[in-house]
Amino acid sequence: MRVLVVYCHPSQNSFTYEMTASFILGLKKAGHEVIFNDLYKINFQSDMSEAEYMREGFYDEHLTLPQDVIDQQKLINQSDAIVFAYPVFWSEAPSKLVGWFQRVWTYGFAYGNKTMKDLKKTLFLVTMGGDSKEVVRQRQIDAMKEVMVHDRMNERTEECEFIVFDRMSRDYPERDLKKKDELERAYQLGLTFNDNI
Repeated sequence: MRVLVVYCHPSQNSFTYEMTASFILGLKKAGHEVIFNDLYKINFQSDMSEAEYMREGFYDEHLTLPQDVIDQQKLINQSDAIVFAYPVFWSEAPSKLVGWFQRVWTYGFAYGNKTMKDLKKTLFLVTMGGDSKEVVRQRQIDAMKEVMVHDRMNERTEECEFIVFDRMSRDYPERDLKKKDELERAYQLGLTFNDNI
């Protein structure tokens, strides 16, 4: 399978980067082709322009899309599956990824006269500092899952999973002990990526 990995983190000095690298190693070992799309490295502009707003607000797919949006849509349509790898910042994906959805999920592509292909699988690999067993964190995860899985992906994918790697904040005493196991888990997720398809 050709897998598009949309990576969104401002630093390579992070667990998110290491986790994504381990996941990609697993994908490649399983024989998948990987397209790595680092939104910070390509300096993806997350702010919607007024022209883009006019196109979306009036559902006018005949108005021109910016080239960076067209390029992202092509990457999606050239892929069989998509993986989003990012950290949680204040109960949300990084603003660059939020803006990516707002700009790339255009009328005539992701909805309306939809030209976006139906993906075989979508996977969200999400890192967070807090403990997912805490009630407040579970509510945050449920809310993020509702938005990402049931709104943003919805019928655009045959299968969708939302996986959280928690307690990875540098102030957690067991972080270093847990990190090795979590990187192995990411590798195994890549290795078994299409087992259920």
